[in-house]
Formats: sequence, C-alpha cells, structure tokens
Amino acid sequence: MNLSIKKVRALGLCSGGLDSILSALVLQKQGIAVEWVTFETPFFSSEKAMQASNFTGISLSVRNITQVYMKMMKSPDCIYGKYMNPCMDCHSLMFRLGGAIMNENRFDFLFSGEVLGQRPMSQNRQSLRYVEKQSGFDGYILRPLSAKRLPVTIPEKEGLVNRELLLDISGRSRKPQIKLAEEFGIKSYPSPAGGCLLTDKGYSSRLKDLFVHQDSYSEEELHLLKHGRHLRLNENTKIIVGRTLKDNEKIIQYYNLSVDTIIKVKNFPGPTVLMPHGGGKEMMILAASICAGYSKAPKITPVEVGAVTPKGNETFKVIGIPPADIRHFLL
Repeated sequence: MNLSIKKVRALGLCSGGLDSILSALVLQKQGIAVEWVTFETPFFSSEKAMQASNFTGISLSVRNITQVYMKMMKSPDCIYGKYMNPCMDCHSLMFRLGGAIMNENRFDFLFSGEVLGQRPMSQNRQSLRYVEKQSGFDGYILRPLSAKRLPVTIPEKEGLVNRELLLDISGRSRKPQIKLAEEFGIKSYPSPAGGCLLTDKGYSSRLKDLFVHQDSYSEEELHLLKHGRHLRLNENTKIIVGRTLKDNEKIIQYYNLSVDTIIKVKNFPGPTVLMPHGGGKEMMILAASICAGYSKAPKITPVEVGAVTPKGNETFKVIGIPPADIRHFLL
C-alpha cells in the first residue's frame, strides 16, 4: 500500500531584509516548503521583498492593503510610536491577513524574520505576544530565528517543525545573522529592511496635517505626501511644490484632473505646483506667486502663471514671493 507523507507548508511574511531570507532558509533546511506574502501601502513598498524572492527563488505574493490599513491607522488600539507608526497594530493586521491566506491556501503555519529584542518597542516579549493574540492566530506564528527563546508553537508541538533545528538569536547585534548568512553561502544581501515612511518625521507631519484637514483621502494623496514641499495656505487649501524634475513627474503622476489644480510659470523653468481639491481665487493667486518665487523667472517682475483647473484654464500675472517669505506655510 502506498502511503504519501504530507508536505509541511509554511507562509512567511516577508519584508525583504536578511532576517526574512534567513527565516525561510532555516525552515527550508528541514524540508519545509516555504512561500512568502508581502503587503504594500503608500507607506511601505514590496520592492525589497520582490528582490528577495528573485534572489532566493522563493515564491512571493504581493497584496495591496491600503484600504484596510487606513481603517486601522485612524484608530489603532495601541498608541503610535515616535511618529505615526502603529507598529504593533500594523504587525497584528499583517498576521491577521496572512492567516486568512494561510487558511485559504492550506498552509500549516505562519512565520516571520522577527528577532526577539532587535527592536526594543515592537519586538520585545510583550509586543510579540500582543501581536499574536490580536492577530487571531495565536500559536500558529513561528519566528525561526528566535524560536528557542519563545514559547513552543502549535506546529512544533504537532511535530511539523523540529524545534532543535531552530535558533535562539536575540538582541540588536547583527553578527549572528551575518554568520548564518555565510553558512548558507549568502555573500550579498540587502540592508535591514525597515523603510516605513510612518517612522519618518517629515512624512508623519504631512500625514497628521492630512488627517486634521480631510475626512477622506485617496491612495494617490498618500503617495503625494512623499514628494515636493508641502505648504498649508489656510484651513481648506494646501499646495505641493516640486523640488526636482522627479518631484514634478511624481506630482503629475498622482494628479487627479477631476478635482485638483496644476499651476506652472509660463516661459521660464520652474516647479510644478499641485493644489489638491483646488481652491478659491485668492489662494490660487497666492499659489501662483509662490510658484513664480521658486522658478527661474526674473525677481520683482510680473510674470504669467498658468493654472489648469477642473473647470478650465486660467492665467495670472504675479510677482514671485521669495521662498524665505513663505517658510511659515511649510509643513
């Protein structure tokens, strides 16, 4: 009689950093079939995870979770970190979404590259337990790099994973991971993944401003927070001024022609200025003057500035306001 042994399958949450790669390889080494899922929003991308997938050959699924993520962002159960980063609730959400994929595709358990004590606030024992409980998959989350320092998981109890072949790494030193990478023959690898814009002071201040002044916002508006100078002209009006050619291109990429206004100086090189959701005549003239002030147009000389609005095109003749005079508007 033919008896087939069921292949153990694990789904990993992949950030793309060395820890993610090592956690998958540790499980692969004991014969477990591993796959990855990575989540993306305007705050963090899937780029490093895709690079890790290409590098290792491990299958990767990419899911955009912006809509559900923003619901969590508006009222996280735990407090934000230093800026606008709800790390613990973020991790809980990702494991909850990963768990749903696990069940749907009949994986046996979840895993991640988290290391106990590597990040004092989000990867201490209390935080890791909080995440597990809030995820809805308590007992099914394995952290291979620190497993021997953490409670035994269900897949270990059931014999799906050999605990003796897991690791006991802890703390902020990268030396154990670097040594392990050498053992696996990994000679080049990405820097620690990170990269979440919610831990960035500048981005966070812009996001707070958006939360204060709008009840809803599109994914494009969240992407726009990464680019250009942001100036709050009044309670109802904000502008984004491109700093570079790349900024100008991104502003156009995320511009919504049905509601936004684009402003540019005519006949002289200068920034693209976006006014999300438009604005009144007085604010448009102010924005045109700011646009001229950042341009190569002659100073103290009236210049023509064009505005493309959802209702049509307008032209203003303005004198540029020097950047030093509008610093109080900057976010």
